[in-house]
Amino acid sequence: MISIEIKELTKKYKNKIAVDNLNLELNQGELFSLLGVNGAGKSTTIKMLTCLVTPTNGDAILNNYSIIKNKNEVKNIVNVSPQETAIAPNLTVKENLEFIAGVYEIKNKKDKVSELLKEFKLNEVEKQKAKTLSGGWQRRLSIAMALINDPKILFLDEPTLGLDVIARKELWNIIESLKIKTTIILTTHYMEEAEILSDRIGIMAMGKLIDVGTSQELIKKAKARNFEDAFIKIVTGGDINESN
Repeated sequence: MISIEIKELTKKYKNKIAVDNLNLELNQGELFSLLGVNGAGKSTTIKMLTCLVTPTNGDAILNNYSIIKNKNEVKNIVNVSPQETAIAPNLTVKENLEFIAGVYEIKNKKDKVSELLKEFKLNEVEKQKAKTLSGGWQRRLSIAMALINDPKILFLDEPTLGLDVIARKELWNIIESLKIKTTIILTTHYMEEAEILSDRIGIMAMGKLIDVGTSQELIKKAKARNFEDAFIKIVTGGDINESN
């Protein structure tokens, strides 16, 4: 079943084309990584898909709702865990979850907060103020907050940026477990992360989606030794020095 259908999605800012005629289909429950160097168009794409920015041309259908015609419906079925951890530093972990549950007017607020505390193993720090948490715990809380409304589609923007190896692996396990019931679009600069977590990967450059496939398909297509080399070759169109 198709979860997201993007059709000729375009965003122009004066004389600059940030996203150029993007076409893509994502399946329900798929984890799709959107990769590209800074300025490739990833953030603008996500802002359009979450109805924060209106496209110049084109449309996207998310679970049968148009980002042009059905903005309120789209906002009800998506959520975002942003790169800048979106938590209230002076509230405790539990209070952060309760606050965001109130914002979304969650009916079974108490049960939902308890469920997320357990699912993300936040019970042991639930009474701590968010500002006292390590980076890994903060990211874990941020993702838990993004799931408060049971989104059908979740956008994870650099979810493990700046985390140590152990905290990153723990979050990978959490993200893997979310795929069962949620379609996920992930942006990351960690090639290993994209390779391990993704069902498919899309690579953007200068506003265009220039290639899509599994990590192995992209490695084979680029005739590269590994995924990082494949990414560089696809983005630059250049050769990687093989003499090692």
